[in-house]
Amino acid sequence: MSGGVHPTAIVDPGARLAADVSVGPYAVIGAEVEIGAGCSIGAHAVIQGPARIGRGNHIASHAAIGGDPQDKKYHGERSELVIGDGNTIREFVTINRGTGEGGGVTRIGDDNWIMAYVHIAHDCTIGSHTIFANNTTLAGHVEIGDFVVLGGFAGVHQFCKIGAHAFAAMYAAINRDVPPFIYVAGQFAVPRGVNAEGLKRRGFNVKRIAAIKRAYRTLYLSHKTLADARSALEEQATASEDVRALVEFIDRSERALVR
Repeated sequence: MSGGVHPTAIVDPGARLAADVSVGPYAVIGAEVEIGAGCSIGAHAVIQGPARIGRGNHIASHAAIGGDPQDKKYHGERSELVIGDGNTIREFVTINRGTGEGGGVTRIGDDNWIMAYVHIAHDCTIGSHTIFANNTTLAGHVEIGDFVVLGGFAGVHQFCKIGAHAFAAMYAAINRDVPPFIYVAGQFAVPRGVNAEGLKRRGFNVKRIAAIKRAYRTLYLSHKTLADARSALEEQATASEDVRALVEFIDRSERALVR
């Protein structure tokens, strides 16, 4: 789609679009929506504000972006959606703004690949370079780290955290925090190993992956309590920044880890 607003599209006078933004037929852009250079908005897409959308994003047809949160505690208070650069948001994706009680912002980073029918609820924080396969569903207040991959129809319970480079299989039902680098599957999801193939694709060398696998054995296969496993990981972390990231994630976990 080349730049320009289709004559059937509706763009609120209070919206601000970069000069080269493309807006397809029958799309609706609401007040207090900012869209950066190089973006394209597909036919029948709806974008509500307040929302700030960065540069080079592709939002496909029938996506519903920046809608009111699906939360009974929301009573019309001001909240917003912030989307970074270079994201692909496919057909029928729904992304809601934040809530007053949840910090007021739903935030999505850069270069994410969000496939058809994905739902991202209020107050979620999504990193960068993630992949959400079709029909992935995030409840409110979910935190997703960089390079996370969620398989089709995966569901994430509210307030869960998923660490960087983790992988969830198709249909995974995640109701606890998933540490970085871990592969999970099942209903409810349980750890199945290290996401080694994903790490290799992202340039992790043999030494780094070996340290992560050792940490996985300590956390999940040693029969230690979580406190004892954390102590052992603290020692391993002196030689591995990745294990240090794992320890820091454990310390931030609030819903308990998948075990």
